[in-house]
Amino acid sequence: MPTNVFLLAIAAGIVSAVVFASATTGAMVLRVVLFLLTPLSLYLAGLGLGVIPGAIAAITATTTVMLITNPLTAEIYAISTAIPAFVCTRFTLMSRGPEDQREWYPIGRIVVFAALFAGLFAMLALIMMGGGDIETLTKMLRGAVQAFVKSELTQIPGAPAIGEAEIDQITRSTLSTLPWALGLLAMTTTLLNLWLAGRITLASGRLVRPWPDLAQFKMPAGATLALFVAIGLTFTGGLTGLLSAGVAAPFTLAFALVGLGLVHVLTRGSPWRSFILSSLYIGAILVPHIGLLLALVGLAETVFNYRTAGKPPPPPS
Repeated sequence: MPTNVFLLAIAAGIVSAVVFASATTGAMVLRVVLFLLTPLSLYLAGLGLGVIPGAIAAITATTTVMLITNPLTAEIYAISTAIPAFVCTRFTLMSRGPEDQREWYPIGRIVVFAALFAGLFAMLALIMMGGGDIETLTKMLRGAVQAFVKSELTQIPGAPAIGEAEIDQITRSTLSTLPWALGLLAMTTTLLNLWLAGRITLASGRLVRPWPDLAQFKMPAGATLALFVAIGLTFTGGLTGLLSAGVAAPFTLAFALVGLGLVHVLTRGSPWRSFILSSLYIGAILVPHIGLLLALVGLAETVFNYRTAGKPPPPPS
């Protein structure tokens, strides 16, 4: 390995660790942006420099986080950031077959790996916050809500008075939505950084894989079963239900992206394409039910293959 590539990989790992540490301080908006972009340098190293430099960057970043924080934080960083970055970039660059008939690793399977890591992160975060006990988790959330009401809400002029009953209601609502929020956040972080790093390396001419038609990506059949099982387990209640929701969330987002891809394909050539897509993107962000509808569309597309309906079969190989 050239020395400059080795040094770049080391630098990429240090940058990711520093950004991760910086995401714990400062204004909330800045912290969110830094958290979302924490893995970017690792993805750039993996896609732009190669698999081994990507592994070096991931190891360097995890080690640096452990040195500047503690082993537990480094473990969380490894599971939520370093390992997904290495695995996703590794599979992105994987291919088989001769040069003129090369087959690249399917995007849908990469998305499945991202969903698995996101679900694992959500489960780990819930277990750590509650110590593996739902009552402890509930008490922790209630304490956080109560502290916010007393310290922050009272500083807002005209803010309504919130009593114990309202605090209990907010706590229950937060408890039910927290696994979904954690899973969606982890999944969004992984896919956003993978896409952004891909665009950057493509623009620099260092991306060895041709840019795929993302609107055509498909989820493997096993992902449908995983989603149904995870959603079914959410109805069991208790800690198992919460952990299952953390897994169901990233898989739901994955199928919503399939549904979004179907809309992209069906609107190609339409004069209303920009309006439809803009409205859909904005609506999906503001109205969660639109995202659920897209996920249902993605499930239907996975089963019935609307994007290829009516197209002639490919020539025999």
